Amino acid sequence: MDLLKERILAEGVAESESILKVDSFLNHQVDPELMEKVGEEFAKAFQDKGITKVVTIESSGIAPALMTARFLNVPMVILKKEPSKVLNKDLFQTVVTSYTKGISYELTLAGKYINENDHVLIIDDFLADGESTTGAIRLLRKAHATVGGIGVVIEKAFQPGRIKLEEQGFSVYALAKIESLKDGKITFAE
Repeated sequence: MDLLKERILAEGVAESESILKVDSFLNHQVDPELMEKVGEEFAKAFQDKGITKVVTIESSGIAPALMTARFLNVPMVILKKEPSKVLNKDLFQTVVTSYTKGISYELTLAGKYINENDHVLIIDDFLADGESTTGAIRLLRKAHATVGGIGVVIEKAFQPGRIKLEEQGFSVYALAKIESLKDGKITFAE
């Protein structure tokens, strides 16, 4: 997606060889017009897959997932990272380790929002090592739902996330693939 790549080059910062900061338009401040185009692009890519729900992990995946759900005309479900006093019945949970933050958290899904009739599209802001997405898949399997695909806004192609997911039989669609962040330079994969 050319518009996204332009924004990454103009505003993204390669903090290190493995960390790309895009907080001016994606995961701190959000550009709604860009997210609308992102959602439209994901919806086009998955429009014929029979998707019944879009799922994301709080919080940076919410904007692209919501726009995707809007264009697919299906509900969006947010997998929670933090415990909730009101979310306490019929839960599916799994532990996930965040690549970026280097911490583990308990990912939670309320069972009443996903069931065996759902064919789910997972949307996330980044794909690095695939751990968060794999955690989401574990929760969806516990709910007996199927996964119709995985959409990521930015893939770090130099990390093993895609390989892990494709080896499990999942289709991964990335809007921008980063090949390298070496020497502070952002290079896209073809």
